[in-house]
Parts: sequence; structure tokens; C-alpha cells
Amino acid sequence: MSEQVYDPPPGPPPADGRTAQEPPPYHDWTSVPDTSTLPPPPSLENETSPTSNAQRSEADRAHDWCQRRLLVRPHQPSEAQVRAVSNGDVGLSKPLEYSGDLRILSPGVWKGSTKSASKDSCILTSLPLYFATTDSPLHTERKKTTYFEVKIQSLGRGRGNTECSLALGYAAVPYPSWRMPGWERGSLAVHTDDGRRYVNDTWGGKDFTAPIQAGDTVGIGMTFSLPDPSSHFEATPPSYGASPLTNISLKGEVFFTRNGKVDGSWDLHEELDADNEFGVVGLDGQFDLYGAIGVFGGVEFQISFNRQTWLWQP
Repeated sequence: MSEQVYDPPPGPPPADGRTAQEPPPYHDWTSVPDTSTLPPPPSLENETSPTSNAQRSEADRAHDWCQRRLLVRPHQPSEAQVRAVSNGDVGLSKPLEYSGDLRILSPGVWKGSTKSASKDSCILTSLPLYFATTDSPLHTERKKTTYFEVKIQSLGRGRGNTECSLALGYAAVPYPSWRMPGWERGSLAVHTDDGRRYVNDTWGGKDFTAPIQAGDTVGIGMTFSLPDPSSHFEATPPSYGASPLTNISLKGEVFFTRNGKVDGSWDLHEELDADNEFGVVGLDGQFDLYGAIGVFGGVEFQISFNRQTWLWQP
């Protein structure tokens, strides 16, 4: 008896499941979170930071955590959410690992302080500061800059700067809340203790600026713009129903300010080299990006998303 041969079912074969996650609803921007709960030549990559380094076991745990959780798809925000971010009316989500106080002073302005023995933790904004579906220059045909500032009021709480740090940057979600921004996939940051910049970099970062001191007000921004006309990359706006693009399609610049003046910048795609395991995945304008503030040890700080309070003015 001969075997029967059947035609394949219609349509494409099923996916292997390795697509971006569907986005969860954004946090309610009207509520206050429960605070109880072209640059210089490229820098050389460093294997370790000269200041404090987290334990390797924590890095391994974070790598495993990220491997099991894909980045969330870009979300379509409401008009109210877009308006809130544009006005700087941004909330913060305090992670479980955060040990200290975090409270709102005025719309878009927050004050935080941590205890001297606090472990690494990463605070994220409750809404993205960059919405991939509405802010992308591929959709608007104009460049987009996002920015915020942090005033460092004290470092060390009497124990010395080497036992504490604050980092400011951006992250795509989900992000491991016990890791400083810049250390894991989909994140970048400048760290105050060593003055280095970290882009998806678990190791020692790249030399960037002088260490930040108590009393400094620092800011970090990202500017996305259309690719050069000669670019061969396909230019398709990110959308809610499709996976983010894998081709590089936007130009990206990251800039850092200190006390109201630009203190340095770099081309985002400078990080696309063999030394960086993740390149700029999650950071190239194809995913929503949240403001990220990392802390460990005793630090006092004030965060501002309200442009009227910034020292640097666009």
C-alpha cells in the first residue's frame, strides 16, 4: 500500500516564537507611583571599571534573565501620554531593589536619596521618553531629541565617592532592575564614579568624561534623525503590529551635558564593533526608550524631565 502524499497547508510556516513581545499597557501617567514599594576618536574598551564593580554572579543572572525575555514591541501611545511626556510630566517606577526615598517635588521633578549600603538598582520612567511609533523620524520626517537632567546633591553620604555611583541613560524594556543602566541589552548610560559610557556593556565601558562630583548637574540626550539619502537601508516606520526592523535605518547621536554645557557626545553606531556583544540592539530608534537612573551606595539626587528647570537649553 503506497503512502499518501498531502499538500502543505496554505500560508507561511509558523514562526519560531522569537519575535518581540506584545507591549503591556503603559503606566497610568496621571498617578504618582507608590514610593514605598562627531565626537573624539573612539575610546578603547575597558575590561573592568577602576571603581566599584558588581559581582560576576549578578551579571550572569542578568544575562540569563534577558535571554528569557525579549524586548517589548513599540506601543501606540494615547494623545494624553504623548502630551504628558512632551510637557515633562513624567513619573518614575521604583524597583524593589531600591533602598531609600523617592518622591515627587513638582510635575516632572523628583528627589531621591539612598542608604549608604544600597545595592545596585535601576529606576525607570513610567512612560517612554521616546515613543518609536510617534517620534521616529521615519514617521515624522524630522529629527527627534529626548533629554533629561539629574542634579547630584551628594555622593557617598560621608563614606567617600568610591562606595557609591549614579548613572543616567536610557533603556528598552524589560530591563533587569538590579543592574545599572548601560550594563545590559537595550541600555546605555554615563556613570558618575568612573566617567565612562556604557552601551550594552557588562564590562568596563569606554573612557568618556571626568568623574562627576557632588554639586554637578548632568544631563543625557539622544537625537535621532533620518539616514543619509545615499543610505541603502530600507526606511520603514516602526509599527505596533510588526516586529521592529533589524536593519539600521536611523542616525543616532548621544550627548552628555554638565552644568548646562555639552560635555561630550558620540555616534550611537560607533558601538557596532566586534568588542560589543549586543551592538546597539534596542537603542537605534526602533523600540520605545525609557529614562533610566541607576544608583548604588548613598546618593542624594534630583531628577528633572521638565525643560523649564534644565540648565541646558536646546
